[in-house]
Amino acid sequence: MNPHHDAPLRSANRDLQEIEKKMDRRRFLTKTSLGIGSLALGSLMGMEKIFPGNPQTPPQLSESANGLAGLPHFMPKAKRVIYLFQAGGPSQLDLFDYKPKLVDLHGQELPESVRDGQRLTGMSADQSSFPMTSSAFKFQQYGQSRAWVSELMPHTAELVDELCFIKSMQTGQINHDPAITFFQTGHQLPGRPSMGAWLSYGLGSDNQNLPSFIVLVSKDAVLDQPLYARLWGNGFLPSQHQGIQFRSGKDPVLYLGNPENYEGEDRREMLDYLKSLNEVQLDTYGDPEINARITQYEMAFRMQTSVPEVTDMSSEPDWVYEMYGEESRDPGTYAANCLMARKLIEKDVKFVQLYHQGWDQHGNLPGAIKNQCKKTDQATAALIKDLKQRGLLEDTLVVWGGEFGRTVYSQGTLSPDNYGRDHHPRCFTKWMCGAGVKPGITYGETDEFGYNVVKDTVHVHDLQATILHLFGIDHEKLTYKHQGRRFRLTDVEGHVVKGILT
Repeated sequence: MNPHHDAPLRSANRDLQEIEKKMDRRRFLTKTSLGIGSLALGSLMGMEKIFPGNPQTPPQLSESANGLAGLPHFMPKAKRVIYLFQAGGPSQLDLFDYKPKLVDLHGQELPESVRDGQRLTGMSADQSSFPMTSSAFKFQQYGQSRAWVSELMPHTAELVDELCFIKSMQTGQINHDPAITFFQTGHQLPGRPSMGAWLSYGLGSDNQNLPSFIVLVSKDAVLDQPLYARLWGNGFLPSQHQGIQFRSGKDPVLYLGNPENYEGEDRREMLDYLKSLNEVQLDTYGDPEINARITQYEMAFRMQTSVPEVTDMSSEPDWVYEMYGEESRDPGTYAANCLMARKLIEKDVKFVQLYHQGWDQHGNLPGAIKNQCKKTDQATAALIKDLKQRGLLEDTLVVWGGEFGRTVYSQGTLSPDNYGRDHHPRCFTKWMCGAGVKPGITYGETDEFGYNVVKDTVHVHDLQATILHLFGIDHEKLTYKHQGRRFRLTDVEGHVVKGILT
């Protein structure tokens, strides 16, 4: 026995014993009553039936840094995903879903038979009429796939043969918060684990020095709708699977650096002692969240070296900045975050989530959407090009889109320079590319008004099931038991969209 090695553990045991001595009456009665009950049950059933194997130790979750045993369920196509979430609801009618008939129908009333009693938001529920408005922007077909793209997206238009447009997306949520929450967690109410947390829980991490789930939020976006940390939270999964937000500036992760005059050796000694305390607590109580706490402290220590390295942009050549756009030199902008996303997946971060707000355009849509596209189009296209030229697009999935679309009918004026569109959950457009997704196709179709899906509906749960499938996961089998029920990302729905897969 090494006396120096065991000293921290003996000290930790003494400290915990002191804590136990100070236990209050309520906790004492709770612990002893539960203990007596367990002993009685054990004498009746046999301890091995309660705790199989070693009767002294409850079984732990079969989980490690490498994910759950038995996953992936089959050979994956994707190793990483970059999700470019455009918060607010981009107008598919002004970007990708070209409806030439609307030019002739401009100003006419949307037929009641088309609306079919659809639920409306509070912004348009009291409208006396629903005049249709065509797009103020020109569309053109591009590439061998002949995909329609608005003049607002010239850089994306160059890459249509790499993209899979899904024009038949549909959701049941009509307001921002529940709609974004639904896309990220599979349920409109907060509290469920996010998609990135599910992937981290199921598959673990491929880089032990960085979190498997990292979040980037544009600092240069229009802050029209709030974003909440629960959108990248772990819900009821162990807390080490929550997304970690990287911020712009000298401290990408808050409280990661050492305090002034505090050296790395001091931090290591403190963490070793803290780990000993936590291990004693784990042996005493068997709470799996203690394991998560140990894991998080260790990850934070390793990130003190890995985060400054991965966020250092000084080695990027000028031609890379020129490709992503001049704003990519300004940390925290959408362009800089796209470049950062590429650097993170080069380090095998499994899930990188970008949020860019500002697409909620109830009025002055033409001017507002033009500014949004100017900030995002070039950098988005540059990310795809960059991934492809580095051989990363083969196993990196890229997803672009918002929480819903916009209506064909106008809010406010019918001026080509100043119309607006309300939220529209019945049909909208997303695109995907990379790992296992068919390039250069358009999947799904909407009616001539761009109001209803007429072919190949893709529900939110279908998209989630498909993303998990690309990672080699059967979405019905990745579950977690919580409060007596087995939960999953897709709840009780979802089908893999096989028509978009290679």
